[in-house]
Amino acid sequence: MPETLQTAATSQAQENPLLKPWLTPLETPPFSEIAPEHFLPAFERAFADHSAEVAAIEHDPATPDFANTITALERAGKLLSKVSAVFYDLVSAHSNPALLEIDKEVSLRMARHWNPIMMNAVLFGRIALLHENRATLPLTGEERRLLERTYTRFHRSGAGLDEAAKARMAEINERLAHIGTTFSHHLLGDEQAWFMELGEADREGLPDSFVAAAKAAAHERGMEGKAIMTLSRSFVEPFLKTSSRRDLREKVYRAFVARGDNGNDNDNNATILEILALREESAELLGFANFAAYRLEDSMAKTPQAVRSLLERVWKPARARAMADRDALQALAAEEGGNFALAPWDWRYYAEKLRQRRANFDDAAIKPYLALDHMIEAAFDCASRLFGLSFAERKDIPVWHPDVRVWEVKDAAGRHKALFYGDYFARPSKRSGAWMTSLRDQQKLDGDVSPLVINVCNFSKGADGEPSLLSPDDARTLFHEFGHGLHGMLSDVTYPSLSGTSVFTDFVELPSQLYEHWQEQPQVLQQFARHYQTGEPLPDDLLKRFLAARKFNQGFATVEFVSSALIDLEFHSQPAAAITDVRAFERAEMEKIGMPAEISLRHRPQQFGHIFSGDHYAAGYYSYMWSEVMDADAFGAFEEAGNIFDPAVAKRLHDDIYSSGGSRDPEDAYVAFRGREPEPDALLRRRGLLEPEAA
Repeated sequence: MPETLQTAATSQAQENPLLKPWLTPLETPPFSEIAPEHFLPAFERAFADHSAEVAAIEHDPATPDFANTITALERAGKLLSKVSAVFYDLVSAHSNPALLEIDKEVSLRMARHWNPIMMNAVLFGRIALLHENRATLPLTGEERRLLERTYTRFHRSGAGLDEAAKARMAEINERLAHIGTTFSHHLLGDEQAWFMELGEADREGLPDSFVAAAKAAAHERGMEGKAIMTLSRSFVEPFLKTSSRRDLREKVYRAFVARGDNGNDNDNNATILEILALREESAELLGFANFAAYRLEDSMAKTPQAVRSLLERVWKPARARAMADRDALQALAAEEGGNFALAPWDWRYYAEKLRQRRANFDDAAIKPYLALDHMIEAAFDCASRLFGLSFAERKDIPVWHPDVRVWEVKDAAGRHKALFYGDYFARPSKRSGAWMTSLRDQQKLDGDVSPLVINVCNFSKGADGEPSLLSPDDARTLFHEFGHGLHGMLSDVTYPSLSGTSVFTDFVELPSQLYEHWQEQPQVLQQFARHYQTGEPLPDDLLKRFLAARKFNQGFATVEFVSSALIDLEFHSQPAAAITDVRAFERAEMEKIGMPAEISLRHRPQQFGHIFSGDHYAAGYYSYMWSEVMDADAFGAFEEAGNIFDPAVAKRLHDDIYSSGGSRDPEDAYVAFRGREPEPDALLRRRGLLEPEAA
């Protein structure tokens, strides 16, 4: 870095917008005033402030109690939270070389800041004393939950280890922070470096909406008058579905699955091996057999065996369905004169043809009815009908990119509830994928703090003023991320650590995946799926064909997901020393489970940011499916009520799931909502895998 954190701290601190009160509407970040050079001095101040706050708690001479220890910890670090939220939003959604360079140093400094706090023996002693005597303390339910989670967090961070083990744990954490950041930078680098120009002859089979989006992507890169392919999933999947140029499908597919695995400066293979070894060592220091055992102890699943049991239960019928579909696709290719064995870059193309034949439906037919603005309206309307929320767009809120939109959210009584930021379009400065995050979390510890919630997606932008048209998968993604957003916006807890999505990883996907169900309901589509040119509603016949086609190709979708979840589990269950070649390990695991050669992992290891860019989903990618067991079962409560907006069910959903954050045990929360534990076969029924699907 041209400046160290120390010297940077003395420069521009007086004028640093991150260190001054925000005189913006609702105290939102003044993005237009914030420059990369402001972050290092702001982090330095935030680290110092937080360390001083923690030291005051540690050295408090008073007998430890909930207020002077647990509540005090909750109040500490406000500036650090504020600066971090803005920084990581920009690094993910609108980065530049300066920010990425700063990210390397900040990730290291973040680990060095938190290690001595989370391993502080005196601080842990205060927490442990309260935890030991928790039965006699006059605590509310939320306070008991916070004490339990605080104790667990410190214990699992190594606060109870001896000094030598703590020192090694600190080294491991620092190194993991550095190479996790390296992994994500490598992935972004490969994605930014690749594009493929689409000449007139290269556009065979591509719908007009796709070509328009490809022109918009070229415009974004300063290539006026051209059309390009990028490696955004929102580009790759529709291209593989519709392009009749098999040679180009292969080229795009190979580039997509090779991200982070090209033997160049962005190669992630060595990074993965080091991450696995360090995670295993950290788990062993804490007394666990492997990282998966460590990771899953603090989850709903509890053990690797429970996860493997669920995944294997789903794998068998999914693979059987996929193999039957493969034979049908191969026959269709041969029927059309294709003298080749079906390859992974062929599956989506022929699956789309087979779906047109069997269900008389293809994505291109419905896309004109799924304009982005209409689907945003639909997501808002469902939230209004379920939870009484209203949404009004605000043009006076500062944003990090001109494409970002902001809405003020109010409750049924008209009271301010949250701000919701939507950043929907792909661009080179944004990492791939879709996610929800926040610039500020809801809490009531010091006044009623309202949340600033963000949804980020990578949809293709319409060209020449045309609207962005979504595929059914894109529309589902929009509802999924908005479900996460509602989890943040509806949060109604006192303590920041329990706010919104601060729940177990295998519970956090329940509110998001459950919300997807409303996107595919006939009454929602009939109202909001309108042709972007004529305004005509979705024809009943097309709606019926769309609904009938939903379970088509579920064998493929389930296989590509479950295989990724299984390899994640195996990476973190098997001895790291036995994994010396990531590609060889991948091949061996896929052979072991009988992975169809025509289907690839949804995320190959070298681009598996969920589990290697950080550890939030490490040994936890299964969580989407664990949550799907609950979401499929949970939506059944509305179906049983005979009304997908039933007020009584919606109130339970609000009170027990969306608003309670991490303030209660997730199993208790689910049973309070549903009246019983989830029924596992609901997942198989939803995916059409419980019984053979009619042709």
